[in-house]
Amino acid sequence: MELIYFATAFVCGFAIYQLKLPPLIGFLLAGFALNLAGYKSTELLDTIAALGVTLLLFSIGLKLKVKSLIKPQVWAPASLHIIFSSAIFSGFMLLLGVFALPLFVDLSWQSALLVGFALSFSSTVFAVKVLEERGEMASLHGKIAIGILVMQDIFAVIFLAISTGKVPNIWALAIVIALPLIRPIMYFMLNRSKHGELLPLFGFFFALVAGYNAFEFAGLKGDLGALIIGMMFAPHKKAGELSKSLLNLKDILLVGFFLSIGLNAELTVDSLIIAIVLIFVLPVKVILYYVFTNAFKLRARTSLLTAFTLSNYSEFGLIVCAVAASTGIITPEWLAVMAIAVSITFVIASPLNKRSNELYVKVESWLVKFESKTRLAEELPVNLNDTKIVIFGMGRIGTGAYETINMTHPNLVAGIDIKPEVVDKHISRGRKVLIADATDPDFWQRVNHSHVEMVMLAMPKHMQNIFALEQLQASGYTGQVTAIANYPDQQKELESMGVHSTYNFYLEAGSGFAEHVKQELFGEK
Repeated sequence: MELIYFATAFVCGFAIYQLKLPPLIGFLLAGFALNLAGYKSTELLDTIAALGVTLLLFSIGLKLKVKSLIKPQVWAPASLHIIFSSAIFSGFMLLLGVFALPLFVDLSWQSALLVGFALSFSSTVFAVKVLEERGEMASLHGKIAIGILVMQDIFAVIFLAISTGKVPNIWALAIVIALPLIRPIMYFMLNRSKHGELLPLFGFFFALVAGYNAFEFAGLKGDLGALIIGMMFAPHKKAGELSKSLLNLKDILLVGFFLSIGLNAELTVDSLIIAIVLIFVLPVKVILYYVFTNAFKLRARTSLLTAFTLSNYSEFGLIVCAVAASTGIITPEWLAVMAIAVSITFVIASPLNKRSNELYVKVESWLVKFESKTRLAEELPVNLNDTKIVIFGMGRIGTGAYETINMTHPNLVAGIDIKPEVVDKHISRGRKVLIADATDPDFWQRVNHSHVEMVMLAMPKHMQNIFALEQLQASGYTGQVTAIANYPDQQKELESMGVHSTYNFYLEAGSGFAEHVKQELFGEK
């Protein structure tokens, strides 16, 4: 049975991808198509979906520093948004109840407030998928969005603990005490797992056994355990490698999650109509995100892209409604309404995020009037005076290029990276590396690149290099551009856009290795 589900997901995902839309829209449509055909979710598919969400939260934890959650730009907008959106949504639904609309008319103010609370959440799964596809997990708006989502997850866990009457037992205290003490052991095990198949299995073990099941045993939400265990590994130098090792497995399991949304929905005309009605209040949710993040010194672009990333309803809202339905606070029909509303917002938010930079450019002149004059360190202007060569992306490839050029042309090359911790590391080693987002249109307006003769695009995600190239060309840059690529079709795309030269990372690495062998074996230069 599950083979039919995944086959349908592939066909729909493949078709949607050909339209240059995220495949997850196809997975959602596959779930609804199967539902209409009479299929329902199975226990195995629900298990696969749950595993996918747990691994996702573990992966988020691996990239999340505790200090990022205590920033006012994160906890304040998250808290204010929960309060105001819950109040606005519940008030809107009570107003509709006055007009005797189906489902709304039966809502008390308590049940309306609970549904409003469920609608206030945004989808962690969707946001991470979109940010990963665009290579923006490390961007400021990406980190702010993920931080807000984590805060929302914490609020949801607290609600579920209270509503279900499930209180932590004595083992919860033991876990709190034990985790900092056993962290050195966890780090030792991670170091000894090396780079092979043991590494993803290591992540699987700590996400599901040490994280999920241990927290469940202690009377806590298992998904929260996976998140916290991931956060404990975040400072480790192998956290990024561990996250990458789980990437494909996590993505496959999450297909089950998107399928289950459509398969579990009880499709009726009333539920469809009500879900569409709820879509019309979605802009309020987006506006609130923008206003609250902008109020805490984020630039207009950062606030807008954060709001777009969060412009949907959430799978956590489904869980909240499920708990409420099981206790009789709301009717089961609201589960179908939420499932349809979540799915529709995913379909809307995907192209919205795809065109987010274009949309920002169109409204930039109006939005910047209201942004704070005080800038965060991550958003300060970048000075490229006296720089001839600029390298975007100071990972292993960018660092290698920097060192090679700097040996023969010292003080003429500069690196740019979006990650503060990466920039700090390079600065401590005496390299000229600046923090900036190459995909940010505002960055190209603030920077003076008149002295720059060559730009090297060495960012790990192909789409990052594409976006940076588009912004670079729009800024009037006339110098040379070179870029890395992993596949020949990516090289062709970059060259068709005006890149002077491209380097296939895998082929060039092989050629370099061969040259090294010839020098060592035959003495050839």
